[in-house]
Amino acid sequence: MGKLKIKAQVVRQECIGTGIYSLVLKAEPIAEQAVAGQFVSVYSSDGSKLLPRPISLCDIDKEKGTLRLVYRVVGAGTKEFSQLAAGEYVDILGPLGNGFMQEKKKAILIGGGIGIPPMLELAKELDCEKSIVLGYRDELFLKDEFEQYGTCYVSSEDGKHGVKGNVIDAIKEYGVKGDIIYACGPTPMLRGIKAYAMEQGITCEISMEERMACGIGACLACVCKTKDVDDHSMVHNRRICKDGPVFYAEEVEL
Repeated sequence: MGKLKIKAQVVRQECIGTGIYSLVLKAEPIAEQAVAGQFVSVYSSDGSKLLPRPISLCDIDKEKGTLRLVYRVVGAGTKEFSQLAAGEYVDILGPLGNGFMQEKKKAILIGGGIGIPPMLELAKELDCEKSIVLGYRDELFLKDEFEQYGTCYVSSEDGKHGVKGNVIDAIKEYGVKGDIIYACGPTPMLRGIKAYAMEQGITCEISMEERMACGIGACLACVCKTKDVDDHSMVHNRRICKDGPVFYAEEVEL
């Protein structure tokens, strides 16, 4: 059926951390076809803000026809979304991008910061043994929900939760093993995970965080460097919103 632009009704919204919100939307036609790793573009009601905000899918409930978006307030657009209340409507476009290429192997799921939410739907969808490594700055969120899908390990920058350091420190400290890595988070984290996966000879899929404009691959505002030539731009670039956001780590330069 492809991407759709609809008016989605707010089912509920709550603050789950400092500046972090969980928004559940009734969006049957999008939920019906969405998969882990995809995202939606959320539109402001302010006509002066023409560009939508891309937000990854934290949870997809096909039976109820709902999408859950967990996001951090970082500007005027997300501040507006954080004020949405049950019963109100917001325009969204989706599902967008390509999700994780799921393989039935012993998996390590890694999420860092606001890259943690999209790993929750993947943890739910994967039918395999899973270890889940979550990297926080300080405050925990969503950890209790991950625990029902696999063994959880935590790192934090301040050392108050789990291992003091980053997700690679946690993997080494706890001796986490697997045959494939799925990861989402800031570029420095993904760079370290790619290097670790190459050292260990492990397949690695990464979901890249990037500022996006159109969200559908037309404007070339969110390109990344790749090994192969892109058929659209005819250079060594791929569009994160259209060709990604999920790539095999060896395909892209970080």
